[in-house]
Amino acid sequence: MPNIQSTGILSSGSYLLQGNEACAEGAIRAGCRFYAGYPISPSSEIMERIANRFAECSGTFIQMEDEIASISAVIGASWTGAKAMTATSGPGLSLMLENIGYAIMTETPCVIVDVQRAGPSTGQATKPAQGDVMQVRWGASGDYQIIALSPCSVQEMHDLTIEAFNLSEQFRVPVFLLCDEAVGHLREKCIIKDNVEIINRKKAKGKPPFEQDGDDLVPPMPSFGEGERLLVTGSTHNEWGFRKTADPVVQQKLVSRLSDKILLNQDKIIKTEGYFIDDAEIGIIAYGITARASLKAVKVLREKGVKAGLLRLKTLWPFPEKAVSGLSARVKKLIVPEMNLGQIVREVERIAECEVIRFSKVNGEVMTPTEIMQQIRE
Repeated sequence: MPNIQSTGILSSGSYLLQGNEACAEGAIRAGCRFYAGYPISPSSEIMERIANRFAECSGTFIQMEDEIASISAVIGASWTGAKAMTATSGPGLSLMLENIGYAIMTETPCVIVDVQRAGPSTGQATKPAQGDVMQVRWGASGDYQIIALSPCSVQEMHDLTIEAFNLSEQFRVPVFLLCDEAVGHLREKCIIKDNVEIINRKKAKGKPPFEQDGDDLVPPMPSFGEGERLLVTGSTHNEWGFRKTADPVVQQKLVSRLSDKILLNQDKIIKTEGYFIDDAEIGIIAYGITARASLKAVKVLREKGVKAGLLRLKTLWPFPEKAVSGLSARVKKLIVPEMNLGQIVREVERIAECEVIRFSKVNGEVMTPTEIMQQIRE
């Protein structure tokens, strides 16, 4: 049985967890105490774990009638001051997108976990894929920036869930944890630590809830029930939330700030990891479960005298342009393996200064190191 503190948080130690279970535990440690969702493979274990564990940490769990209601409840809970999340997969995410756009416009912090499966539509409900990368970036209407993180291990399912909540609270924006079925259902060791940084949203009583507070462009966020007068609308609004749909100055200022608060803080948001890239002549750019196969491929190639290196993207959005550009300037070519027909590779091609090779696999199976090495030999 897990060792649970009086607060309901897992005690520090080493645990054998499934990726989805580790995600749930990371959410609890980050301070999440509201979950609304609808079961869907391959994310359902997150919901199940939360439902059981919230009874031990005074959380509120609701199974909603569908994904539209789920994200609506999450947004409402966040405006009462709760850290809130939901989890889904591609078809459910499609239903959530309109209200995710509302959350972006109203600067509502929340976390959405997308455990990707093979699509389109119902597709292969229990098979891995990475086909939702562009959906989370461009699925809502209008101009905006989003944050999306990509774990490649059970440990990162825990740690990056905490990071997702921290970024969401810090920048008042929905944050995606964009994993895949293989990582979500993987079981391996997860180390739980006590000394974890937890960030909470800014508070400033009496200040406008939609006007920047300092250089980070992020306003303080009051909550309903705290005595503040709050107007929350998805329409164009001024700093106090009043609708100003015919005012071009207000629209320009608002939409620009919604993007700039992410773009001007990229150095605080973006995380990548490099393996053997200092002297690499051939680079691989990968994320999620594909990065694990890529790292194995790099190590085998190194043993054979091929100077290969890996840039692993822990942050997909905003896209790590500096890291990709820097690597492309040093290598002869870049290989981008993805379990889709080419999504992140489009961003790489836009930025890279060298040859870019696409490698796609969409048959519901994870990539192997041998398959990735074959692209290099060709």
